[in-house]
Amino acid sequence: MSLQLHKFSVAPMMDWTDRHCRFFHRMMTRHALVYTEMVTAEAIIRGKRDLLLGFTPQEHPIALQLGGSNPALLGEAAAIGEQYGYDEINLNVGCPSDRVQEGRFGACLMAEPALVAACVTAMRARVAVPVTVKCRIGIDDQDSEGDLQTFVDTVAAAGCATFIVHARKAWLKGLSPKENREVPPLDYARVHRLKQARPDLTIVLNGGLATLEQAMTHGDGLDGVMLGRAAYQTPWMLATVDQRWFGAAPNAMTRHDVMEALIPYIEAHLARGGRLNNVVRHVLGLFHGEPGARAFRRVLSEEAVKSGAGIEVVRRALEPVRQAAAVAA
Repeated sequence: MSLQLHKFSVAPMMDWTDRHCRFFHRMMTRHALVYTEMVTAEAIIRGKRDLLLGFTPQEHPIALQLGGSNPALLGEAAAIGEQYGYDEINLNVGCPSDRVQEGRFGACLMAEPALVAACVTAMRARVAVPVTVKCRIGIDDQDSEGDLQTFVDTVAAAGCATFIVHARKAWLKGLSPKENREVPPLDYARVHRLKQARPDLTIVLNGGLATLEQAMTHGDGLDGVMLGRAAYQTPWMLATVDQRWFGAAPNAMTRHDVMEALIPYIEAHLARGGRLNNVVRHVLGLFHGEPGARAFRRVLSEEAVKSGAGIEVVRRALEPVRQAAAVAA
């Protein structure tokens, strides 16, 4: 199951991969694994669970990404996540932000493989679904091949069989989270060598993959690939994922079909008191590279944020791309 599940996934991204984003992505791919934004274990235990964890059945397969370093709290949060129906529980050992470090979780945990192993043990003791880890290839000066191997071996011994590896190290001091996604050099070869050293594990490549062709090239020989910003900013690429990675029939939907299918979802969200921009902020890149795309983005960006904005804004945004398509035909 794990090998199939992780062939292609969309990365967990703070402020981006919320339930509306995931529902939208599902219209283009039924098989890719999607992830929540990172949610701290403490927030799940003490916060508004339905708000934090709620999702629609159409979003399966879906993984919950947790942040934390307290094994007991993570075990409890994982159990709650499984009760909500998530297909996988993932532990974030890759985020380098100062706020995350202050909470002693994220990438700084790569310096404490025994603690990560204890967290995995506690989580696995409470759930039947897979517990996975998303990490970097290293942090600061602790970034040798041996350091990564020690981390993976230690955590794998606790029963983690799947590692999603961002092929950059993280600088915990001196670089912003954005810079940590761009400045440290990519080292895909190290992830491949990790797979060669541990062929028994599921190793998924993440980091800097901008196109599906690049993902197929660099992911060859690994168990899967994970795309983040590229999948979010140019989401139409997801329309061919099921065919390319999972052998499914070609997706017959057009970009216009996707928007039409999304309208009932938007209307239901508005009827519950939600704001239009909650949903449509995720679709701005749908027509990327197509005639009329700039006007589509402009209308949604300027109008959807206004109080009381309704479905008529979506219809108005679609007109420029519809007209351009009619001219091209």
